[in-house]
Amino acid sequence: MTVPKALDAPYDAPRIFGPAYRTATLGILLVVTLVAFEGMSVSVIMPQVSKDLRALDLYGVSFSAFFIASLFANVVAGLWADRRGYALPFLAGLGIFVLGMALAGAATGKEMFLLARAVQGLGAGPTVVALYVMIARVYPQDVRPRVFAALSAAWVLPSMIGPSVAGFVAQFDWRWVFYGIIPLVVPALLMLAPSLRRPMDDHEPATGPRSRPAAMTVAATATATGSGVLLYGIERLDASPVAGAVWSLLGLAALGYGLGRLLPPAALRFGRGLPTTVMMRGLFSAAFFGVNGFIPLALTDVKGFSVAQAGLALTTGALGWSAGSYLQSRREIEPHRRIRTGAACVTLGILLAVPAVVPGVPGWIAVPAWIVAGFGMGLAMATINVTALRQSPVNEQGANSASLSVTDMLGAALALGIAGALSNLIGHTPDQIAVGFAVICGLMALIGLAATFLAARVAAPAT
Repeated sequence: MTVPKALDAPYDAPRIFGPAYRTATLGILLVVTLVAFEGMSVSVIMPQVSKDLRALDLYGVSFSAFFIASLFANVVAGLWADRRGYALPFLAGLGIFVLGMALAGAATGKEMFLLARAVQGLGAGPTVVALYVMIARVYPQDVRPRVFAALSAAWVLPSMIGPSVAGFVAQFDWRWVFYGIIPLVVPALLMLAPSLRRPMDDHEPATGPRSRPAAMTVAATATATGSGVLLYGIERLDASPVAGAVWSLLGLAALGYGLGRLLPPAALRFGRGLPTTVMMRGLFSAAFFGVNGFIPLALTDVKGFSVAQAGLALTTGALGWSAGSYLQSRREIEPHRRIRTGAACVTLGILLAVPAVVPGVPGWIAVPAWIVAGFGMGLAMATINVTALRQSPVNEQGANSASLSVTDMLGAALALGIAGALSNLIGHTPDQIAVGFAVICGLMALIGLAATFLAARVAAPAT
């Protein structure tokens, strides 16, 4: 008699919560949950922070400080991960993030709080990039879609309870919103310890322009500085059009110089394959978050919703996002088709949200609209992440993970900046806010429509 060979048995992909990957998966999800909770909570407690620190202009500046610092750190972390492995950038990033949380909790003035936000960005950027590389190195290729689906799900709980918990805690002392996250880092580190001790894969070091630390650091500095100057110029366009235009052009020039060196070759031209895959992340973030940031303003000032009621639309968007991400992990469809479907859903959701500010139409129509848009984001964003890693050589996974984060943050930040400038230009009465919201939705729907047509270029060129 012969013993059946293992090759004769049907292949069953390992489960992300099975014995081999359970602790790594739980650790990754806990880290993402902590970062997500911090992001969802800051906007809720900002009024109280601004009051206590006597700084009414903290809103925009605090988010910009986080974004610019994170953008720079993403690139450095990607280089580090490709050259030395993901463990060091992950540990350094998480440690810096914790330091930023402690500084924010201890802030006694505006300057210290802004510094804390920048430090948080310096830590959050490397942490997320290192997690992406960790997923690529620890999990088999056919399991990664499930991991990214779980990452999307990890945003749901913070989206649902984060604002409420942060608001409740802030009634007593907003500082504990930051302090309370710090102890939860310890169990995450314990769960990820085996994965962090994993030896680096044996591969040739990366070569080419994006593997040169000095050149990439200069490019990251130009991109971060350029984006900050561009956002500053856009904000000034309403009050001082000439000065705002000059600052915007200077920022755009620095941004173009940096991006051309940070992203894969031909990315700015939407070259087929990886270049378009990376750029699609930015298009999706721009279209979705450009509207997402103005839904609460539109519902509260135009329709008279409470803050909690307006936040419900954003929560349902997170639920749709999780559902879309789960579906992409279960259906075998060509990636560019999933991305195209996701872009169509985002575009449709944005257009369905416009009637929420029309007189006589219930504002609650924003809820199903944002479920549709969130579903499209979940379907496409997880697919983009998985596809980018599949299209990347092992020694460039860190650089390309950083590129995904760069386009993601740039897309959202620039869309919000332009949308804010349009809102300021149109006006802030309820009727003007309604018009501004419709204009913003129209602009972001055009971006979503462009993503729908460009999705076919995600497929690699025929050889």
